[in-house]
Amino acid sequence: MITFENVTKVYHKDWVALQDISFFIEKGEFLFINGPTGAGKSTLLKLIYKDTDPTKGTIKVMDQNLRFVKKKDIPQLRRKIGVIFQDFKLLQDRTVEENIAFALEVTDTPVRYARKKMMEILTYLKLSHKKLSFPYQLSGGEQQKVAIARALVREPYIVLADEPTGNLDAQSSQDIIDILLDINYRGTTVIMATHDLKLVKRVKKPMLRIKDGLLVRDEH
Repeated sequence: MITFENVTKVYHKDWVALQDISFFIEKGEFLFINGPTGAGKSTLLKLIYKDTDPTKGTIKVMDQNLRFVKKKDIPQLRRKIGVIFQDFKLLQDRTVEENIAFALEVTDTPVRYARKKMMEILTYLKLSHKKLSFPYQLSGGEQQKVAIARALVREPYIVLADEPTGNLDAQSSQDIIDILLDINYRGTTVIMATHDLKLVKRVKKPMLRIKDGLLVRDEH
């Protein structure tokens, strides 16, 4: 489903973020990308949803060679990929409901279907009672659930989670992990970047470990 072949990413001509990375992720897999801060985890995820391009190498996502995906076709690719960030990236002047609706507005989803889908996702995440709340009225864990709802509402084939538990307490972190595991159980490919090796060992899912831009361990 996702293939990296000898991928290197260099920023500003001399900062090597990733160097000669190769791996394959199967459809329906749950995979951790582990490594310390600055190892290249976020860059790897950005390459998958074509937020940046490799300096060298080949990346294939859902049978598409990203090198040949035209700029006008990038939004169509991203509709199949849900992205969750550590800092939530919610629109602060919009309610929970409006934040989720925004993800559907950009894809011209019919209003009736969008409302039905939103309520399904909010109910699944036990957030329906918060639909009219603004982000500042929510806890960190609740904000991350809204970010997950926004990622899931378009029914993606792949979910990328970039340090989704990094700003949360232990219980909220476990709640987010449980949701991601359930999403994966239902058939979605999940790739989660985290610096927390203890979390990886506790969850017992396959892992790629990156250090200084190099793939130093492949346990999947």
